[in-house]
Amino acid sequence: CDTCSAKNPCQTDQEREYRLQQVRLEQAVAAIEHEILIISGKGGVGKSTVAANLAWALAERDYRVGLLDADLHGPTIALLTGLRGQRAVGNEDGIMPMPLADNLSVMSMGFLIAEETAPLIWRGPLRSNVIRQFIADVRWGELNFLVADLPPGTGDEPLTVAQSFPHADGAIVVTTPQEASLYDCRKAINFVRAVELPVLGVIENMSGFVCPHCGKETPIFSQGGGEAMAEEMSVPFLGRVPLAPEVVALGDRGQSLLGSGAPQRVREAFNAVVEALLAQIADNGKGQ
Repeated sequence: CDTCSAKNPCQTDQEREYRLQQVRLEQAVAAIEHEILIISGKGGVGKSTVAANLAWALAERDYRVGLLDADLHGPTIALLTGLRGQRAVGNEDGIMPMPLADNLSVMSMGFLIAEETAPLIWRGPLRSNVIRQFIADVRWGELNFLVADLPPGTGDEPLTVAQSFPHADGAIVVTTPQEASLYDCRKAINFVRAVELPVLGVIENMSGFVCPHCGKETPIFSQGGGEAMAEEMSVPFLGRVPLAPEVVALGDRGQSLLGSGAPQRVREAFNAVVEALLAQIADNGKGQ
């Protein structure tokens, strides 16, 4: 066109849309007071369970909370929150997140795929764009907290989320106590540092098995490894959460670990973790 030159050619449609999306993303993030990223170095450590119950716990404390499932290939948040089978709807103003409570809303790829057992075979750029859409085009509204459940590892999706929230409160690293998990979670801590976000702390999940019959706690995955790693890496330790059969059953039914159906040790441990997290956020200067 007449206003273009050889040095400043016209933007492509794709470039123009990216810039417009970036504006929407920044507007959405500006309406969120606190962003917390839940990350792990490997799968199978209960990261999504921690993310879902952290969102529940914050909502129970009367905060306005959003729960973002950024694990596109293994979205389990819909199952863990009892929203499995629900379908998200949208219009020209954006996509509506699924309400879980008056002050808690959820967004997951699980609400968008027609067949939940179908694999999502996407390359990195497409995955990153969908993550950005989940932030920019979902009508989160004003939130006190957005909890983002990231996929395992340190690839495209975690990087996209981290770059989308450059002023996030930071990340929580979830691990189990044994070295097989700790080995990869050290990489997750270094990833968070590499993207210049704070490490809010480490949670040692499945820290002992609580017998449903006698109540005795057995360290089947060892115990104390998460706390030792946190000390070694000079990051806060938020606490331990034990494993119990009820944890599995409640998760499969999409119910919280904070209600009366959960073992007392699990409830107390998780609430202690949440209080430690809120104290850590306040100490970092973003408390309310």
